[in-house]
Amino acid sequence: MGFDRRKFINIVLGGGFLGWLVSIFYPVISYLKPPPVPEANINSIKAGPAVEFRPNTAKIVKFGRRPVIIIRTADGDFVAFEATCTHLDCIVQYRPDTRQILCACHNGIYDLKGRNVSGPPPKPLDELSVNIIEEEIVVSKPTEMG
Repeated sequence: MGFDRRKFINIVLGGGFLGWLVSIFYPVISYLKPPPVPEANINSIKAGPAVEFRPNTAKIVKFGRRPVIIIRTADGDFVAFEATCTHLDCIVQYRPDTRQILCACHNGIYDLKGRNVSGPPPKPLDELSVNIIEEEIVVSKPTEMG
């Protein structure tokens, strides 16, 4: 039996049809898929006036594309951490009654130094620097000691 003309023509026509489908759908799919957008290199943000923060309260703000939680402790000090849990990237919240940071997804608990106290989080929250400049809260990435 072997390889006859009919099989050859079917293979060539099938390959041509497949090539035609690719030439139609590849540009459409490429057009619909958004291009990668690089994240802006943000080193610091202004989070608002310090007088708006009462002691033992917290606020979540955007730091580029990432959420950051800023906490004013009961003593009046400010601390800031990346607000995504180190377990599964859920957004954490501040619990003023227990003075702890809670990830409600799986009951992960962090203390006010960002250390994981209980639950499934494998590591501490990433800490950010907080400075008060002219009564304005400025949150920035920690400087690398080199």
